[in-house]
Amino acid sequence: MTIDKSWTQIRKRSNSAVFWEGLQSFIQMAKPHVNDLGFIRCPCNKCINNAQHQLEVLETHIHRFGFMSDYNEWIYHGENVNAASSSNVPQPNSGVHNRDEMFEVLEDIISNDAEVDQLGSQSSNVQYDDLFTALNSELYPGVSSFSSLNFLVKLMHLKVMNKWTNKSFNELLKLLKLAFPKMDLVESHYEAKKLMTKMGLGYQSIHVCKNDCALFWNENSMSETCPVCFESRWKMQAGRRTGKNVPHKVLRYFPLAPRLKRLFATSKTVKLMWWHQAGKLTDDNVMRHPVNGRAWKDFDRKHPEFANVVRNVRLGLAADGFNPFNNMSISYSMWPVMLTTYNLPPWLCMKSEYLMLSLLIPGP
Repeated sequence: MTIDKSWTQIRKRSNSAVFWEGLQSFIQMAKPHVNDLGFIRCPCNKCINNAQHQLEVLETHIHRFGFMSDYNEWIYHGENVNAASSSNVPQPNSGVHNRDEMFEVLEDIISNDAEVDQLGSQSSNVQYDDLFTALNSELYPGVSSFSSLNFLVKLMHLKVMNKWTNKSFNELLKLLKLAFPKMDLVESHYEAKKLMTKMGLGYQSIHVCKNDCALFWNENSMSETCPVCFESRWKMQAGRRTGKNVPHKVLRYFPLAPRLKRLFATSKTVKLMWWHQAGKLTDDNVMRHPVNGRAWKDFDRKHPEFANVVRNVRLGLAADGFNPFNNMSISYSMWPVMLTTYNLPPWLCMKSEYLMLSLLIPGP
């Protein structure tokens, strides 16, 4: 008997009747194969058959995290391997989202943020509707190799790498829309930035006292003057505010927790985050990573409860001032605060893709 597995490739699961029916058929097939305690391996993208759960939890996990893509023969859940290898399993419909690399990115983001309110409902997925719309949209009629979202991400990456101004980016978007009227693309840099923020690429702006006394944050978020030196929060002209409230200084904060969660959310990096415990070099006479140093060992002795939990994250912090415009005649500077994850092996922890910008502190 041929088993229809095409439902496992459906990406927008929350409103898909096909996915729900396929999941129920899978649960019914797996029921006779639970162990004596009612547990069975979970093939969701998070557990990847390494953890065992009861069927109710398994059902919720698959709906929340999706079905692991490389589990083609359901040997742990009742499928006859010989029959599976000789049958022609229907393939999912070819669409933009089945080939687009951005899908995995969205899966990681949603697996961090989704909270299942009840079985079959994911309320937090609503905020990602715009992302899924862009992901499922062809960039141009007949072009299936690029989704609208994928193209926009690559375009924003070019903007950053080549230091394009917002104005030049807007002009490029206008030119693309003029040359290709049917292209599915945002209208402005502002719209692109809003979409990127939903992917976890945004930051929080926090106003700072002009004398660096305090942040206008938490209990001071609504204050008009500094609680220390009583200077005005806003720039003034002739003792008066300008037409629009403009703060003296703005600190940019890039939330850390979502990025750390993402390192543990993907099977590619979660094992690397345990390297400092499981894969470290055991020769104490060789220093190839901070884990081999005296400071690390001294910290472990002083904080054994923290050291015994392999998932706890150890970060290194570095900060230095620089002139952001490479113009030495300008006195403006800023201080980036960079974090590196020392859980990772030495050949990765200092790579640019694993360094995290935490703060951009405005200088004088």
